[in-house]
Amino acid sequence: MREGLTWTVYDADALTLAEVYGEVLCQLGERYLNIVGLSADLAKSTKISKFGDKFPERFFNVGIAEQNMFGIAAGLAKSGLIPFVSTMAAFISMRAAEQVRTDICYQNLNVKIIATHAGTAFGQAGSTHHCTEDLAIMRSFANMTVVVPADGIETGNVVAASVEHPGPVYIRIGRGFEPTFYENADYGFQIGKSVEVKEGADITLICCGITVRQAVEAAKLLQEQDGLSVRVLNMHTIKPLDEDAVLRAIEETRRIITFEDHNIYCGLGSAVADVIAASGKGCAFSKVGIPDCYSLVGYPEDLYSHYKLDTDGIIEKAREVMGKEFEEDEDWEDEI
Repeated sequence: MREGLTWTVYDADALTLAEVYGEVLCQLGERYLNIVGLSADLAKSTKISKFGDKFPERFFNVGIAEQNMFGIAAGLAKSGLIPFVSTMAAFISMRAAEQVRTDICYQNLNVKIIATHAGTAFGQAGSTHHCTEDLAIMRSFANMTVVVPADGIETGNVVAASVEHPGPVYIRIGRGFEPTFYENADYGFQIGKSVEVKEGADITLICCGITVRQAVEAAKLLQEQDGLSVRVLNMHTIKPLDEDAVLRAIEETRRIITFEDHNIYCGLGSAVADVIAASGKGCAFSKVGIPDCYSLVGYPEDLYSHYKLDTDGIIEKAREVMGKEFEEDEDWEDEI
């Protein structure tokens, strides 16, 4: 049993992130009578079908019409309801981008968007069903909050927290059975605040989603094999970013690498780079993710390995950055 502050899930280790979402939403639906659910003919795939089965009068399947679904969600939100809208990430961020931006974000409406099959999680389906651009698109919309949970426990936390979080929220999850990372839900989750899951002083790995667990494993091996003290930050909230955590990493470790199952342009890495550039402080920095290309077809675990997002790839990248020549200047803060 996994028990959160406002939710409880049995056998969380055996559930996909989407299944955790479906169960938690049902529990929230009992307490918040103004929650409604919407699907574009993918209720079973996104697991919002659990909510539809329990509250049929509060669930709407609009068919394969994503743009219309978000327009309907906007109208429901204007009437005081809290719509939870679920479909695949690729269909949200590209097919319905105009409606998300203009109907929902422009009016700052209280719509919660659950984007499944994100990144390369739908590996065998190929680039048409991968979604490696959504963070770039969603974080560019004013009023939008963007969160990428690391596992099922964190998925439950962010879904529960989103109900009381004002305005539109984009929650990005994968497809498969991502292993549970957190042992319990009471670890201090807060939208907009990162979690330091491992302390370190030599280098900081800033991660989100599936890369968090891999980074922690890599950090342990780097300490055992190389004697490196590696800090790992779970930067679950991409927008608003926890800038204070990034600034501390600059000052205390001077080396930062970001890891994300997303294009390296305009996602987590770019958000962190913006903070580094604005700070005027120097550090060695690298972004790891999908390069400027369309992702390959393959099993997710093979794609994570190919794009250096698994434990071995993270170790390789950390050693690479640690080996770079980087001039340490004791007076660097005074020169800004």
